[in-house]
Amino acid sequence: MAESPQSDPGARRAAIADELRRVEESAMYSAQTQFETAKHWRGVHLLMGIPTTLLAAVAGTTALVESTGRVAAGILALVSAGLGAVMTTVNAPQRMSHATACANAYLEVQTAARQTRTVDLPVLALDDARAVLAELTSRCGEQNRAAEPPGRRAYRRAQSNIEGGGQTYAVDRADAHPVPASRDGA
Repeated sequence: MAESPQSDPGARRAAIADELRRVEESAMYSAQTQFETAKHWRGVHLLMGIPTTLLAAVAGTTALVESTGRVAAGILALVSAGLGAVMTTVNAPQRMSHATACANAYLEVQTAARQTRTVDLPVLALDDARAVLAELTSRCGEQNRAAEPPGRRAYRRAQSNIEGGGQTYAVDRADAHPVPASRDGA
């Protein structure tokens, strides 16, 4: 009778390694997408904040300098106030901070999954390896619940970053130079 993957330790270890790769890849895409989302909100904040500030400054200057420019100053002040209200409602700085925090949390999961797979998995007991996988899966799920859904543009930009090597370490490239051995033989 053939052994099931659950009773074959090698097959079970390989299945855990595959799942760790999936968690690592999912976290990598999620992190990059959240970083792109943070960039978007930073841009929104700047695109709205600069004109709002400039309009308020021009309105104040017009009101103080020109006695005939009261209507123009009033219109500029109203437009500036309207943009300020939109900025407050959109709350781009808080959204940017939240997206950045989520991205960094995904990076932590990604790094932990990679280190577990490449460094610890060969020497971990199977039950311990399964427990680490469950913990990483849970952390990723928590982040998925905490993160705001990204837009298509953020996902496409993240995908482009990853495919362009934005998540590749020099040590992982085929042309990487080996680390020289230490002089003390260690």
